[in-house]
Amino acid sequence: MSRKLYKVVFLNHGKIYELYAKRVSSSDLWGFTCVSELEFAPRDGMLVDPTEEKLRDEFSRTRSLHLPMQSIMRIEEVDERGTAAIRDGISGDKIIPMPLPHRSP
Repeated sequence: MSRKLYKVVFLNHGKIYELYAKRVSSSDLWGFTCVSELEFAPRDGMLVDPTEEKLRDEFSRTRSLHLPMQSIMRIEEVDERGTAAIRDGISGDKIIPMPLPHRSP
């Protein structure tokens, strides 16, 4: 029996996040959806997607996300995992964070 996998698309601070998770359920917090067991691409390849790495780092210590129902745009049950992404909330373009130079005060 294959295990279920979900693509969760939600809005966070003006950006659209696309994550993959093994579990999606109603949260114990009223008005929230619980997303847990996040899935990311294995790190065994030579090529690294900077956006997926940023998401992996951001959620590395997260056991579960409790997302407000109003922020969730879509939840899909999928057969295989795609690439996790962050997109601009207005244009839908993929955002690749670039390091900024540090300024001294």
